[in-house]
Amino acid sequence: MASDTSDTSNAGHPKSASRLYLWVLAAIFAGGLLGHLAPATAVKLKPLGDAFISLVKMLIAPVIFLTVVLGVANVSDMKKVGRVGGKALLYFEVVSTFALVIGAVVVTVLKPGAGFNADPSTLDAGAVARYAQQAHDQSTVGFLLHLIPHTFVDAFTGNGDLLQVLLLALLFGFSLTAIGPAAKPVVVLFEALSKAFFHMIGLVMKLAPIGAGASMAFTLGAYGVDSLGPLMRLMGCFYLACVLFVLAVLGPIARLTGFSILRFLRYIRAELLLVLGTSSSESALVPLMQKLERLGCSRSVVGLVVPSGYSFNLDGTNIYLTMAALFVAQALNVELTFTQTATLLGVAMLTSKGASGVTGAGFITLAATLAVVPSVPVAGLALILGIDRFMSEARALTNFIGNGVATIVVSRWENELDRDRLRAELSGQPLPAAPHVDPGTPS
Repeated sequence: MASDTSDTSNAGHPKSASRLYLWVLAAIFAGGLLGHLAPATAVKLKPLGDAFISLVKMLIAPVIFLTVVLGVANVSDMKKVGRVGGKALLYFEVVSTFALVIGAVVVTVLKPGAGFNADPSTLDAGAVARYAQQAHDQSTVGFLLHLIPHTFVDAFTGNGDLLQVLLLALLFGFSLTAIGPAAKPVVVLFEALSKAFFHMIGLVMKLAPIGAGASMAFTLGAYGVDSLGPLMRLMGCFYLACVLFVLAVLGPIARLTGFSILRFLRYIRAELLLVLGTSSSESALVPLMQKLERLGCSRSVVGLVVPSGYSFNLDGTNIYLTMAALFVAQALNVELTFTQTATLLGVAMLTSKGASGVTGAGFITLAATLAVVPSVPVAGLALILGIDRFMSEARALTNFIGNGVATIVVSRWENELDRDRLRAELSGQPLPAAPHVDPGTPS
């Protein structure tokens, strides 16, 4: 059952992507300018940004489900699925550790919270009460139970998330493989549905400039850069840490895998701008999957690694968790011991798995992380509540880049990376589109 992974929309076409990049760039600039010059008007554009993100999220669940089901159903060796998943999780944990350490080192050396001298009694605990309660509701058992939707359909509604969809897709894909030839009509139907949904994504992405521009206009109009004051130091340190992580960690990993991280960033520049404008890495999830397939990654690896990465490979969120938590401690003049800092890093590694690519999830996760250090009041999160929206952009960008690199790395480990196509695409000389056939798949 060979699966055609050629593009089913123009979303991943080089010329189309180049035009999208320019339009999104212009829209972000125009939105930022409007937010600065006419904030009252800019904030009224929020529904346009929300509508675009809702359109994208509406299609993510079925696209992920179909992609994973087809990826699993087209793999005759079920051990491969477990092998790919195991390699991906190993990679996620190792790289996430680097992200946590970089965040801790940068905030410890540069001390952006030093001299803030915030008085805990003056903090608005009510401003973070909702986040603290949501964080309190998180637990290991609760997280695991949440993986199982109440009904099959529930995973695709507003109550579900990508991990629930991924679980159902894996079970369904395994079942199709188990019943053998009888599954062929279903696979053919799903392949047609997959092409239709990817075409829908292509249509929705034409609205990306409107969504990105409106979101940027609202952000600057509602919060304003001038009002950030001393918190700019934390933002600067956080952006620096993210850049260091991409260049000093992902850069060498990319080099060892056989490609340049800078060329990869250039290749996905349109998607990066979309993520920047919307502050949500989910907004460009499907276009990223399309481009990874164009780069030579097999559909089965892309379908398994990218969705799981959105819960288990949140590098930007890991950097944010350590930096924000240690910043609050510095601002409140709370000295943390080495043991407390190490505990905080360990807990951050676990709590970050409960975050997703949705805007604002990182702040809830931060509340859960900070709760393990009683000497630092959770109310201290009020100090950074105003700039969280600006920091979420760097979080989303780093998460997005990290998942793209992870997919290429795992594809290389599985010997399912077309290195000639990878080099050609990144050098700007793409090869003709060709279907990918997973090894061991009967044609």
